[in-house]
Amino acid sequence: MAGIKIEVHWTFSLLLLWVVFLDSQRGGNLLSALFNIGFVLVLFFCVVLHELGHALTARKFQIKTHQITLLPIGGVASLEKMPEKPGQELLVALAGPAVNVVIALLLILLFPITKYLSMDQAGIELLLKTPNFQGFIFYLFLANAMLVLFNLIPAFPMDGGRVLRALLAYKMGRVKATAIASSLGQLLAVFFFMLGVLINPFLILIAFFIFISAYGENKMVKQTSLLQGHTIKEAMLTKITLLHPDNTLQEVIDVVLAGTEKDFVVMAHEKIVGVVYHKDIIKHAHTPSIKVKEIMQASFKTLEASTDLVQVMEMIASEKRNFFPVTDKNKFSGAIDLTNISEFILLRTHAS
Repeated sequence: MAGIKIEVHWTFSLLLLWVVFLDSQRGGNLLSALFNIGFVLVLFFCVVLHELGHALTARKFQIKTHQITLLPIGGVASLEKMPEKPGQELLVALAGPAVNVVIALLLILLFPITKYLSMDQAGIELLLKTPNFQGFIFYLFLANAMLVLFNLIPAFPMDGGRVLRALLAYKMGRVKATAIASSLGQLLAVFFFMLGVLINPFLILIAFFIFISAYGENKMVKQTSLLQGHTIKEAMLTKITLLHPDNTLQEVIDVVLAGTEKDFVVMAHEKIVGVVYHKDIIKHAHTPSIKVKEIMQASFKTLEASTDLVQVMEMIASEKRNFFPVTDKNKFSGAIDLTNISEFILLRTHAS
């Protein structure tokens, strides 16, 4: 959809089973079960549209979206990064709820929603209990309205938390703004956990998701701030073992066991000709006599020593690789990996 992969996580099926279970507990029949399953599927289509709102707005700022994943607790658009400019983040964050506002308005225009809203409590209860088209549309309107309200709660990882951070970032900077929005998110998670214990166990799952997401966002922004202004040259590996295409895998295994190196640069005639990744060493460990040239990856990216470390972290996320050879003025000078960047962050944390 719009060139973005939509993935339904296997746990989504658990939600459908839970819906059927709750319906049976209320004395429902096959018709009511199908009605509720259909409603959940249509609602999650609205969730996909919500996430596409984020993704397509982010695309305007040259930010790609890897995929949209549907989970039992909602959808997640995997953007390669969030815009760091407050104005851009504000637009991306608001785009999702804006889609649900549009859906709700369309339902009001196309169907007699206002008529349903003017009904007395007994009439609304009867409408909601009866599995018919009118009830389906009214449910869908209420669900989209709730999605807007829930997502605009000013706490991470909800869209409202990103809106709050963007607004605060105008005055106090991204790191402090994230800390405030994340703290509110964690407080919300505690509240949801308590509600889950007292009312609905499903809220406990949501509480854990909110707490972990808020913590992770705060940690990531702090780490990014520590890397800003620093280049690969300051954090790269220089004392590393260089392999030759004619080395045997057994020789590589001996180096792995003797130290802490996992990935290797392959050189020939003073040129980088390949990279041997740890997963390839493990994959071919049963044939230790084969040559490095048979298992090395001949297609790889090299990075310049002057590259900003924030860019390296973005590349690690987008390329799904944790290890890159490094050159300085087109000459090999070392390598950079996620482990060494993490070590650099740790040292910077204690030095600042």
